[in-house]
Amino acid sequence: MNFVYLIIEFIDELVFGVGETAWPLIRNDLHLTYSQIGLLLSLPGILAAFIEPFIGILGDVWRRRLLIIIGGILFTASLFMTSISYSFIFLLASIILFNPSSGAYVNLSQANLMDSDEQRHEQNMARWTFAGSLGVVTGPLLLGAFVYFGLGWRGTYAMLAALSTLSLLIAIKYLPADKKNTPFPSFSEVFDGFKAALNALKRKEVWRWMLLLEFADLMLDVLFSFLALYFVDVVRTSESQAGIAVTIWLVMGLITDFLFIPFVDRQKDTIRYLRFTAFIETAAFIGFLLIPGFIPKILLVILVNLFNTGWYPILQGRLYSSLPGQSASIMALGIVTDPLAKLLPLLIGVLADNFGLQSAMWILLLGPLALLISLPKKNLTPST
Repeated sequence: MNFVYLIIEFIDELVFGVGETAWPLIRNDLHLTYSQIGLLLSLPGILAAFIEPFIGILGDVWRRRLLIIIGGILFTASLFMTSISYSFIFLLASIILFNPSSGAYVNLSQANLMDSDEQRHEQNMARWTFAGSLGVVTGPLLLGAFVYFGLGWRGTYAMLAALSTLSLLIAIKYLPADKKNTPFPSFSEVFDGFKAALNALKRKEVWRWMLLLEFADLMLDVLFSFLALYFVDVVRTSESQAGIAVTIWLVMGLITDFLFIPFVDRQKDTIRYLRFTAFIETAAFIGFLLIPGFIPKILLVILVNLFNTGWYPILQGRLYSSLPGQSASIMALGIVTDPLAKLLPLLIGVLADNFGLQSAMWILLLGPLALLISLPKKNLTPST
């Protein structure tokens, strides 16, 4: 039944691919500033960071299947809300609903996938990542088709709501039954779940993988969030050229994520691999920021994308392996790191308004630098 989880991840990243590519269209339609875009990228995640821990704990101590289905219903509703958003506030409200809904629908599905084979966390995360990359690549194509036929970004989100409904029906049919068919847990049971999750923070390796995941994301989702705007506003390209840059980024990610699935099976020292790619990534991103011209920046975007391949599945797989029997509780631990991490897009937006997007983008270098500084000196077994 693992295909169900991959479908859910595909839909989630399809939404992400549409949303990140549509920012120039949404900005122009709703007359948004950089600070407002930064707030849209930050505030919903910060609020979700205080909601998702309860979802995660319930996913470990209560009925995970039911939580996934409820999350899917609200996930679909938020997409419909986005499609009819005609103001900054209404759009903000729809994204605020989307984030914790995605936590229940997508993150708990990921936890189920990890529980399906606890000896192959990194390998299954590689498959999960490829399904997501396929969704991200399809997103701009879907948006482009709807824009071409005059339906715009709103029509695209309406279609996303319909596709999400379809994925929800598949999940209802094929998700495995809950192992626990218990009534809603008492306060003491939820408290015990939080206590067990927070006890994991006493272990150094849990902190390491949590923090490195957040820093690595600077060169993944955060960079992608600003990529189209960077090409339009800094490189001074047209929106079509910016779309080419985004498409190249996405297609490269799809290819490399697919090739990484067999690669990770043969890779004996993933820590060494992370350290090597982080070093090259640092040099490639500095070159991307400093070297002018559309074509040179496209070539450097390809290098940046190539050398962050595998970061997420390896780091997330290591985090799951460091928390055996507590897969859903990873969402609870996010309350420690997520609020600060979600402030970074807002910080970039504020700095861009005051000093320009070119200067603000240098913050993203913290991603590969954190890997270089904080990775363990030798390859550890996934459970350590």
